Amino acid sequence: MKIETRLTRLLGIDLPICQAGMSWASSNSALPLAVARAGGLGVLAAGPMYLDALEQAIDEIRAGTDRPFAVNLPLYNKRAEEMMDLLEMKRVPILVCSQGGPKKYIDRFKAIGTRCLHVVAGETHAVKAMEAGVDGLVVVGGEAGGHPPPTQVSTLVLVRAVSHATEGRIPLIASGGFADGRGLLAALSLGADGANFGTRFIATPEAGVSVGYKEAVLGARVADTVCVGQGLGMIRAIRNPFTDRMVDLENSGASLDDRRDVFAGATLKMAALDGDVEGGKLEAGQSTGLVGAIKPAHLVVEEIAEDYLRALAALPGRTFLNGRYSYDEGEKVNG
Repeated sequence: MKIETRLTRLLGIDLPICQAGMSWASSNSALPLAVARAGGLGVLAAGPMYLDALEQAIDEIRAGTDRPFAVNLPLYNKRAEEMMDLLEMKRVPILVCSQGGPKKYIDRFKAIGTRCLHVVAGETHAVKAMEAGVDGLVVVGGEAGGHPPPTQVSTLVLVRAVSHATEGRIPLIASGGFADGRGLLAALSLGADGANFGTRFIATPEAGVSVGYKEAVLGARVADTVCVGQGLGMIRAIRNPFTDRMVDLENSGASLDDRRDVFAGATLKMAALDGDVEGGKLEAGQSTGLVGAIKPAHLVVEEIAEDYLRALAALPGRTFLNGRYSYDEGEKVNG
């Protein structure tokens, strides 16, 4: 199955279905490898990894498929320079960078043919990254898990704004709120060329997080996440005693130092690896309420693509004829 867009042509993938780089959940070879094999973009999350583990995971992905894959690197990471040296040596096909400017990496990776995608959360940074020479942008809206933009502008609005600001000159990946094929169709209609799926891939056997974390994703509804930590590196997470404590502190006007102590006392690792779903950061997006079952990652990719085609065929005024979509009047054909 293929769904062709500018993004799929740029990256050499079959489907505009991107698995978001998620610390711990995709800090292993299993999840990105499964997504890459299924025709989407699998993304290895380098953030919490040591260099030897990162190199091993890259080698395992390469041994398991000849399809393109990406490595996500947060530029604020204290090991970022060492990681970039390794990724350059390994000549990774696609690099996704966040939380820093593209000038730190763009020249060295473009020189070896690596496709460079940059994560943005607003129009100004999007234009600057485009002008710096990145190949594509990941546009993160307020529905996203992990670190949504502090403004919390929704993906619905933000992708359109970035599309206008960049004048359609660069492929966009919409991120935040996507869990199914109808979401993918919506992303493409907004002016994006693909969609990021993060929380949906937490609920897979390949995701490297605890059973309790996965069960929390399955049990949460769309209104069961909350943003906490304004001014401290805000996150969106599933409600638990940790987030309740943060909300109480924020609503009562507690000092930044008091809030920092509680915020720093909980970590993503506590929930993801240790299974502490009460005291850890259960980072997840609003799409958690759209996730209904744990399924193998390749099936998730296939189901998103199939759901997309069904949703596209159901659009008003269009019919599916001989493998092509056409207007009911039969006067025009959109190949």
